[in-house]
Amino acid sequence: MQRSPPKSPHPALPRLEDFPIHVPDIIRFADMDRQGHVNNAIYPTYFETGRVGVIYDPQDGLQVEGCTTVLARIEIDFLKELRWPGTVEIGTGIAEIGRSSYVFSQAIFHEDACAARAHSTMVLIDRATRKSRPLPPELVIRLGRMLLRESER
Repeated sequence: MQRSPPKSPHPALPRLEDFPIHVPDIIRFADMDRQGHVNNAIYPTYFETGRVGVIYDPQDGLQVEGCTTVLARIEIDFLKELRWPGTVEIGTGIAEIGRSSYVFSQAIFHEDACAARAHSTMVLIDRATRKSRPLPPELVIRLGRMLLRESER
């Protein structure tokens, strides 16, 4: 009889203090579904709230002249229900920096508990050609300041 390999343990849940950027949002009544909790389709909006503030920050944003950033992939782990009324805090950091892309690592917190976590791959594209473009060195430096420790990615 062949045994299944042991399952790998679940990664430890992130804590809000693990993330360099924290952005608040509210749970809106309209976010609820028929089961009385926040609909799963709303979680990506909370994550977007956390990313957009970073990307478009007037002092240290991630915009590049002649380019835009597009979401190429999002992977979400739903961990706890959220209910109205209330607020959430979105923790955001950078998990990986590639040639023309970078990956946000994020988590949604409610009452100090992690309700969901996500990884979002962003690709830098040229506005004129709509093709990916290498990250310029100054952007890599800005991303590096938000890089999470290896254990928190």
